[in-house]
Amino acid sequence: MIIVTGGAGFIGSNLVASLEAAGHDDIVICDRLRDTGKWRNIAKRMPMDIIHPDALIDFIDAHAARLTTVYHMGAISSTTAIDGDLVFATNFAFSVALWRACARHGLTFIYASSAATYGDGETGFDDSNDIDDLGRLRPLNLYGWSKWLFDSWVLKSASRGEAAPPVWSGLRFFNVYGPNEYHKGAMQSLVSKIVSAHRPGEAVKLFKSYKPGFADGEQLRDFIYVADVVSVVLWLGALGRPGGILNLGTGTARSFHDLAVAAVRACGHDPVIEFVEMPESIQSQYQYYTCADMNRLRSLGYNQPFTSLEDGVTHYVQEYLLAPDRFR
Repeated sequence: MIIVTGGAGFIGSNLVASLEAAGHDDIVICDRLRDTGKWRNIAKRMPMDIIHPDALIDFIDAHAARLTTVYHMGAISSTTAIDGDLVFATNFAFSVALWRACARHGLTFIYASSAATYGDGETGFDDSNDIDDLGRLRPLNLYGWSKWLFDSWVLKSASRGEAAPPVWSGLRFFNVYGPNEYHKGAMQSLVSKIVSAHRPGEAVKLFKSYKPGFADGEQLRDFIYVADVVSVVLWLGALGRPGGILNLGTGTARSFHDLAVAAVRACGHDPVIEFVEMPESIQSQYQYYTCADMNRLRSLGYNQPFTSLEDGVTHYVQEYLLAPDRFR
């Protein structure tokens, strides 16, 4: 059996879909469905079971002999989350418990970290697994801190020689976009927001820049299509040895202007861009540049190309966002 935490969420549901497509009929989803409509992300799937997070550790202990892999994609992923106790319990304490359960039973453990651990990027985006390098990072929000905290715990645990899953990797996702992100509300990718609100001839609104060297709309991000993310996650799950903590982007930074133009053109329209003031509440936490250093993943042997921004956005828009059924 394979467990996917956050399996009804954005990346998790795409992972479940790909596992099913590869012939797995032994998938257990761990998630809180609540009232956000996440169930629609797995409406086409046939999992063995859906387990609440509070019951997962007991489930692992009871079924360890049948389990092989835990893909831990579940988290409170909002960068505006403010409940520190809840974020700590969900993103850190639960992750530690899962790590220990996988170590206890010899299970592969692949988990979601985040590029938010890098903060404003002033120290770069090198996924060094040196604990001193990690200590120099300064996340800008509670979510990023919680991911940084677990990465730190993992490296310190490994340095002490404590029990660890035999195969494990942590992935610092950069700006992921693609189908099944609709329940995320304000945290959806800009592609989804643009297409959902777009009307022919209407301007797409992008934030002005407040930093010298960056023109309006030229703030840069490493955008990666969710299909590429899933490809890497599955590859690491089959690697057979620890991969460590790794960046997962494309290694190329593109502007929000490029993204907006690609999204509107995928709708068959000519892009019109308008620049608006950025809310003061986010100006101090705003990242102007992210770009994943992908050398460590490549050095492990992953040699598949990443989807270009234009190709990924076009596929997402035309195959999902504009389709009668936008769910994967």
